[in-house]
Amino acid sequence: MNDPQDPYDPYAAQQQLIGYDPYGRPLYGQAPAQQPLQPAPPPYGQQYETPYEQPYAQQYDYEQQPQGGYAPQAPSYGYDARQQPQQWIPQQAAAPQAPGRPAAPAPVPEPRRPDPADAADPGRAPAPPPAEPAAGYRTEQFAFLDQPDEDSEDVIDWLAFTESRTERREEARRRGRNRVVALVVVLALLLVGGLGWLWYAGELPFLDGPGGKKAAATSAGAQKRDMIVVHLRNTKRGGSSTALLVDNVTARQGATVLLPNTLAVAKEDGTGTTLGKSVEDGSIGTREALDTVLGTRIGGTWRLDTPFLERLVDLVGGIEADTDTAVPADDRARTPAVGQGPRQSLTGAMAVAYATYRAPGEPEARQLERTGRVLYAVLRKIPSDPKAAATTVESMGQILDPGLDAQNLGGLLARIGAHAKTAAYRTEVLSVKPDGGLTDEASKKTVKELLGGTVTAAQPGAAPRVGLKDATGDEKAQIAAKAALLNGGYAFVDGGKADRPAPTTQITYQDEGQRARAVEVAKTLGLPETAVKKAESTVNADVVVTLGKDWKPS
Repeated sequence: MNDPQDPYDPYAAQQQLIGYDPYGRPLYGQAPAQQPLQPAPPPYGQQYETPYEQPYAQQYDYEQQPQGGYAPQAPSYGYDARQQPQQWIPQQAAAPQAPGRPAAPAPVPEPRRPDPADAADPGRAPAPPPAEPAAGYRTEQFAFLDQPDEDSEDVIDWLAFTESRTERREEARRRGRNRVVALVVVLALLLVGGLGWLWYAGELPFLDGPGGKKAAATSAGAQKRDMIVVHLRNTKRGGSSTALLVDNVTARQGATVLLPNTLAVAKEDGTGTTLGKSVEDGSIGTREALDTVLGTRIGGTWRLDTPFLERLVDLVGGIEADTDTAVPADDRARTPAVGQGPRQSLTGAMAVAYATYRAPGEPEARQLERTGRVLYAVLRKIPSDPKAAATTVESMGQILDPGLDAQNLGGLLARIGAHAKTAAYRTEVLSVKPDGGLTDEASKKTVKELLGGTVTAAQPGAAPRVGLKDATGDEKAQIAAKAALLNGGYAFVDGGKADRPAPTTQITYQDEGQRARAVEVAKTLGLPETAVKKAESTVNADVVVTLGKDWKPS
């Protein structure tokens, strides 16, 4: 085929480039005839003499929409635009279609959107036409990265939803694991705490804790205690009240144990008497008699007459006590009235009146409780410095027992007072039976726990203590047995009467080292060795004799 561009080809002038095939090869053919364009008249109110006076931007805006029903015309360059034919622009030929398949319709060019500025200003020059895309490609065939895509937004929303749901699942699993760990920790703490409490209480089998029965029994006797006996004597009305002031050095605790006057004790000659009578008679063996009954080691005796108690309260600046009853004034005894209620301020005279007051028909234990409250309030006001406390004792002007001088008494009161200030203090009344003997509760609780009394705590070199409990119901038999023990050189401890009669006599001991003494006691009473056995002692003594109906005086 001859080249259409060859200048010597006679048909070259009749053929023109009309497009390209799908493979990029040029296509030539006859140019179609063109229809002339009708020029649009100028805008209203403006006339142009020649085409050269038209705005440049309006002459080339072929795609601008007509304003007021007119369309812009192309530049004529000196020719009449109404007579000049429209210039033909070669178009790319469509790709050949397969046989039997209809041809695709030609794309319709999108009309140019009107510019709002043109409507506002009719004389404004229109914007130049947009650049044409490269040959063979259309504008709608291009896609740009910055154009929004609804599908991409949906994908992003789905990914965000999936991610948030996964995070919620992980957070739920994490909270579940935390709950399980917390539950395991709580159960472990409860288990350890429960086992610890059982061990401390001594409830675990084969493992006794510090609070168990064995530990309590062992530690009670092993603790170091310092104690003195105080005899408060009423110089106006008569009578006395006795108390033990205890300083538990090991446990760092203090206590006041009030002793009833009906407590049975033994005289120096071995005969029985009561504590009240022994104090009233001024017996020098009262402290030793208490050691025999209680199994204690009392360090000294403090005879505190009521005038010295009054002076002591005034020296410490008065006291505060919770009074359980009102005390009327007594003009004859010159005692002031005392009000009832908590934290009552008491002077020396008021403290004496309240400590010694006993209403008609009132049991002795109530009056002892009032004495204990006054002693506790005085101890709280004693200086904690031993030297200052000794100075306070010396200022009382009292002649003390030779075995208990002002320095020792002041030091002991300072230590016990320190316990009272920190509420590490107890006040109890020793319970006794009507016959003067200790009750079982008093022997186990008060004597052993507070006083540390044991069967081996008597003074070194003292005679063995033998307790006698009458289970015969025959007073003559009891007197005969008591005389036999005293004649045998034993320290007699009155165990009172048994709760019910016993047919046979038994001799018991608690410590294995006392078996030999128990056998000697049996011989003294004319009993066989088979009457001796080891058992828990109900009387605070080395050996206990429970006198039965079978015993007859020899």
